[in-house]
Amino acid sequence: MSIQYWSFVAVLGLMAGGVGGDRNVPAPSLPEVRSQNHITSITLRAALRADGRDAFFYDGQSVAPVIRVSPGDTLKIDYVNDLPVHSKESCAISPCTDMTNLHFHGLQISPQTPQDNVIDMMAMPGETLHYVVEIPADHPPGLFWYHTHPHGESHRQALDGMSGAIVIEGMDRYVPELRNLREQVLVVRGQSIEHGPDATALLRRVEAQAPSCGSEPDEIDRLFTVNAEVRPTIGINPGERQFWRIVNASADRYMDIQLDGQKLEIVAMDGMPLAYHDPKHPIKIVEHALVPPAGRLEAIVTGPAPSAHAALRTRCVYTGPDGDPNPAMVLADTRPGSSAPIAKQADHDPRPPEFKQIDLRAFEASPPDFVVSFTEDKNGFYINGQKYAPESAPMTRVHIGTYQHWRILNQTRELHPMHIHQVHFLAYAENGVRLKHPVWLDTVNVPTGGSVDMVMDFTNPVIRGMSLFHCHLLNHEDKGMMAKILFE
Repeated sequence: MSIQYWSFVAVLGLMAGGVGGDRNVPAPSLPEVRSQNHITSITLRAALRADGRDAFFYDGQSVAPVIRVSPGDTLKIDYVNDLPVHSKESCAISPCTDMTNLHFHGLQISPQTPQDNVIDMMAMPGETLHYVVEIPADHPPGLFWYHTHPHGESHRQALDGMSGAIVIEGMDRYVPELRNLREQVLVVRGQSIEHGPDATALLRRVEAQAPSCGSEPDEIDRLFTVNAEVRPTIGINPGERQFWRIVNASADRYMDIQLDGQKLEIVAMDGMPLAYHDPKHPIKIVEHALVPPAGRLEAIVTGPAPSAHAALRTRCVYTGPDGDPNPAMVLADTRPGSSAPIAKQADHDPRPPEFKQIDLRAFEASPPDFVVSFTEDKNGFYINGQKYAPESAPMTRVHIGTYQHWRILNQTRELHPMHIHQVHFLAYAENGVRLKHPVWLDTVNVPTGGSVDMVMDFTNPVIRGMSLFHCHLLNHEDKGMMAKILFE
């Protein structure tokens, strides 16, 4: 599976439409929290839902709010662990202790307490963590997200849905058209149906197809929800242009996103405006786009014709001989009508856009400064032959103010999405071949038995401290495929 997100090939045909089941439920609008006087303050609770699953509770409801902040703002979160002392769920590292914390995925912020310290900041049941996150004044705008990151229990908590979206305002500085468009924030999660009594009906509802894109048929144990609903509807009028911000908050599933009969006009990936590094090309027009677990896509879409049934769907993704099934299925249907808000004009940032145009060809041509090798066996998952442990020393150290050429090797028979905290990187080559359209990311797909080359941007002084890089199939991370990196 290519890491190249831009696919210009024609769509071969549309899958049969028709809303499954007997419901026509709109995609719920998520609650939003906004800054007041440049400070955003919320209380977030970890507690059990009525079905016994872990969840974020905000304002008395088991729903994670969209946190909207601007560059230069301060985000304050009191995170209360009200999970039970004795968990009834299973974890990669047993027994489950119901410890929890928060990771602010993709944000270029400090990895030290009280900000994005997922190594030392940990709340056991009955404890509270107090986060004070300083958003740098020059932080790029875009879609980010927050989720729990307790080593050994991350997969279970993410699978239960403990995640939410973060929006850094200001994308309209790079694409002014966005100021007049309705916006949809779509948090897509993978829901386990492995032991559910209604699994067959749910799979029929989302028109899940057998994963026939290169793998042998296998039992489908996940389906996707959009804003916590199975196959909801998204209101968009014929010909209307909207701004959709989509996060793959799945613990372990890929998406290859397509909107029937329409193109995606991508303006940002992984919270990085395309124009930030390439102002001459602020938009990429594609038929579909691969979004790995933890990846984000921000795109302008156009409403289909009145007579057309159009669905937002994921195409089948082949994850390798040992990978999990990622079948094609419908994520949501579109319907005429718009209820999403238009971005508030008062929030418009009058500053001109900032750009970071740098010539990285010398780094691309140099030998790798660091090589990361993903391996696995029946006992676990490894980076450079080592399993992660909380007491582990840093696997590598880098100096702030530098760029480095990294090479990621996947020596397994399944895909792995590699993520590094605090920074973005330019993924420019796959299997030794330079990509036609390199892209800046914080999570990159590494092909089965292949490699990815990237230039890491370690120039931001705010990232100083101990951080992490890991596979974002969180079950793999829980079982050892993670390592420390010291920014010094």
